[in-house]
Amino acid sequence: MPSASRSQQPTQPVGGLVLCRVSGVPVLLAPSWWLGAAVVVLLYVPFVERLLPGSGWWTAVFLAVAFALLLGASVLLHELGHCVVALRLGLPVHRVRLYLLGGLTEIARTPTQPRHEGVVAVAGPAVSVVLAAVPLGLFFLIEPGLTPLRLLVLQTAVANGLVAVSNLLPGLPLDGGRVLRAAVWAVTGRRGAGTRAGVVGAGVVAVGLVWWAVLGLAEGVEDQWLRLGVCALMAWFIVVGAGAELAAEQRRRWPDGLALSELVRPVLQLPAESPVADALAASAGRGVVLVRADGVAAGLLDQHAAAELAAVTPLAPAERAAEPIRPETVLLDSEPGEEVADRVSTTPAFQFLVVDAEGRPAGVLRREDLRAALSRR
Repeated sequence: MPSASRSQQPTQPVGGLVLCRVSGVPVLLAPSWWLGAAVVVLLYVPFVERLLPGSGWWTAVFLAVAFALLLGASVLLHELGHCVVALRLGLPVHRVRLYLLGGLTEIARTPTQPRHEGVVAVAGPAVSVVLAAVPLGLFFLIEPGLTPLRLLVLQTAVANGLVAVSNLLPGLPLDGGRVLRAAVWAVTGRRGAGTRAGVVGAGVVAVGLVWWAVLGLAEGVEDQWLRLGVCALMAWFIVVGAGAELAAEQRRRWPDGLALSELVRPVLQLPAESPVADALAASAGRGVVLVRADGVAAGLLDQHAAAELAAVTPLAPAERAAEPIRPETVLLDSEPGEEVADRVSTTPAFQFLVVDAEGRPAGVLRREDLRAALSRR
């Protein structure tokens, strides 16, 4: 079951059942997980009946359901390995999600160091290796013979081993592809080079999976159709994920010769209680910081919200049309261009306050201005 940790636009924890929260990060069970669990049960029941012919149908169903739940728990712990390590490194995580093909840890910000990328990627498979080793040790401690309990323990060990091995395949968006990207990034000093290596690796892995499935059909192996289905799903997941990784890398690429100062709009400070119509007229294409009487910034004037409010109640306080200034919407004028592009692409805000080294407002960067500049170049 493939797993991935990725950076993406923040999303709300909807579209699934919230199982728990880890350090404030919601853990969701997507509706498609139930479909995957049902498929596991349907495939596992005849497997148990074949290996334990005298066990009975209800025993086979019980073991199948238990195996599906243990497999889900294994994938969850794998993803929590990514999540906990990312949080320890200061990388915010939007959510952890379990779905049909496995799991996904959605990291809010792209790692700025190859070491961080590699450590977060390795954390999940490391957890899976431990989860495979523990039941494998129990298997040899249980009374010899193929009993229902011994079979369940063995299959849990094998499933976790497969999760670890499959996720270490060297292609994005799998963990192995992220390790490959981190290694190439560390050697070349360019994250983009690592991403391209991971995309090439993804193509090789996808072709290898398809070849293995076709080989099973040609040889008529017992699990040929199961192998075909699993390989097809994994190949699809890898190809789509690698394409998304490449597109994300291209979006965050900062053109040579482009300075942040070229994109920043001048900033104007106005009292937060100013009439919204006056604040809108005074902005004249500039960014507006609205400041309360106590000197605390109320936010940045949202041009669209201000225009709508001014059309109805032009004397309303401009603060009612303010976009909050949050830590993630504040940029240093000395930040590297790629980090600026990455922050803008992963933060749900229309504009960002740019400050100098002493924290003084230096301008406002609007999302559409950055997007237009990157598109032109």
